Amino acid sequence: MKTVDDIRKLAKDEKIDYLRMTFSDLNGVLKNVEIPVSLLDTALNNKIKIDGSSITGFLPIQNSDMYLHPDLDTWTIYPWITTGGNTASLICDVYNRNGTPFAGDPRFALKQLDASLSDIGCGHLNVGAEMEYFLFKTDENGHLTTELNDQASYFDVYPSDAGEACRRDTVNTLKKMGFSIEANHHEVAPGQCEIDFRFDDAVHTADRIQLLKLATKAIAVKHGLRATFMPKPLAGMNGSGMHLNTSLFDGDHNLFDDPKADHGLSALATNYLAGILTHARAFTAITNPTINSYKRLVPGYEAPTYVAWAIANRTALVRVPDGRGPATRFELRSGDPSANPYLAIASVLSAGLDGIKNKLTPPKNVEDNIYNMSAEQRTSQQIIQLPGSLPKALTTLKNDQTLAQTLGIIVPKYLEIKHKELASFQMSVTDWEKETYFNV
Repeated sequence: MKTVDDIRKLAKDEKIDYLRMTFSDLNGVLKNVEIPVSLLDTALNNKIKIDGSSITGFLPIQNSDMYLHPDLDTWTIYPWITTGGNTASLICDVYNRNGTPFAGDPRFALKQLDASLSDIGCGHLNVGAEMEYFLFKTDENGHLTTELNDQASYFDVYPSDAGEACRRDTVNTLKKMGFSIEANHHEVAPGQCEIDFRFDDAVHTADRIQLLKLATKAIAVKHGLRATFMPKPLAGMNGSGMHLNTSLFDGDHNLFDDPKADHGLSALATNYLAGILTHARAFTAITNPTINSYKRLVPGYEAPTYVAWAIANRTALVRVPDGRGPATRFELRSGDPSANPYLAIASVLSAGLDGIKNKLTPPKNVEDNIYNMSAEQRTSQQIIQLPGSLPKALTTLKNDQTLAQTLGIIVPKYLEIKHKELASFQMSVTDWEKETYFNV
């Protein structure tokens, strides 16, 4: 763990001119306050103040002073900023003016939930994220167009994969920032990419998801492109997912692994899995948080729409990928990269913990193509459908007592924000409506 003296030395050795104190709002939008390095000690003494009333989901205007407490282990240099001074960042927790953690801070919510694992004899949650995104071209003025960067497909190579240079630059940038990259490639849809980095504990993985989004967008601009993590930017093709691979560890021991059990899954693992399946409809409002998210969650485009688990079947919500021992894990395939990663991981962990505490049992795994099943076949195998829209997902979240208790004040604040978003959408007029109804 880094100390304040370590940070002072890093700032001096790396000739840092500016420091960005970063945090995330309730929607998962990364925010920052940039300070000159001359105020480094002020930052290290937790004295950098923000106006919480200006941050989505934080405080009312009459009581809005908040303070940023930097996590020293998140020290990161932004390699793409090459003019105007060297810039580093520290990811921060948000505190109230009385010195207590702000209960509505998404990062704090995840930290608190991860710390509770000791109550059931677990050390920590490991999380691996698979991040998908699209690259779009810009016009001669640098403005975003609707033209994709290429027309390539899954695992294609250059020159068909025209995003290769941009993606390689992104990966090299992430490596400079401390990421351990495991894979990058062209995804299924034209213009679509994927970058995977090594798993870590829950909070640091969520931190890295935020930094990956930031770096990916910054590097795309340098290549005359725009990167988007929008779940479904174009109709008629696959959308972008954020698959979350989770496993519970005690030290170096994977608590999900049991070579003598069915599928190599321990009793703890099956209880956790049952919790995921039980609360999947509710946490979908968090892992798939936008109106656009539900245009990805439709049959026929790889994203799962039914609540079931499998070993190899990718039409199921949860899959158990190859690899046992330390690699034993569950892959949740429904989430998308528009989600707040802290809340998404926290909601999944909350669901799994409920399964463990109540010793829930999952139904049998489903290895057949669920999309090809009849309604009767799905019913007989206890397969239910995920919410088909954000309003339905929000209603399910509102009625889920487990998530309400573990996430505390975040759930009512989140519901309020999302209902305002829905109201705004309800008053908008889309291009589809104009094309369909204008001459009625």
